Amino acid sequence: MAEKPQPVRVLYCQVCSLPPEYCEFGSDFEKCKPWLIQNVPDLYPNLLNEANVKESDKVADKLQGTGISGSSDGAASSEEVKRLPGGKIKKKDKQEVIIEKVVRNKRKSITTVKGLELFGVKLSDASKKLGKKFATGASVVKGPTEKEQIDVQGDISYDIVEFITDTWPDVPEKAIFFIEDGKKVPAA
Repeated sequence: MAEKPQPVRVLYCQVCSLPPEYCEFGSDFEKCKPWLIQNVPDLYPNLLNEANVKESDKVADKLQGTGISGSSDGAASSEEVKRLPGGKIKKKDKQEVIIEKVVRNKRKSITTVKGLELFGVKLSDASKKLGKKFATGASVVKGPTEKEQIDVQGDISYDIVEFITDTWPDVPEKAIFFIEDGKKVPAA
């Protein structure tokens, strides 16, 4: 008589609750890496190499951070740079307001205002003020770059620079730019 087959025991990741073979396809693979290195190092050998490289980079950074002389040099201190996955460096956003007129259906125009949030302006409050001032519809929407911007119905580019600088004194006029024919033109 044949032996009764035993059920297979499957190991599941404690972070994402997927089998370890599928962790790389889950949404939290970066969080799963330490668990994978500790529990199933043979499944992802490149993670061990990557962890060793990161450790050596940390040691090298610490060695570079400690100087031989006791005085700390102002030029030696480097800015904090945000690193994205893949080693890419995220640039800081320039503090500028960009105003662009977009024409739809040959007659309807929309003026978009981008970058007010960099000056500490709440976009919802700004859209209300713009809508009241110019007697038109204004709303906060996500633009093509996944950043929020204000869409104002109609062509209000003629008065908007003066309105922005009067309403929010933190926004200097030299930081406001228009996009005309794909080129950035200063408003001043």
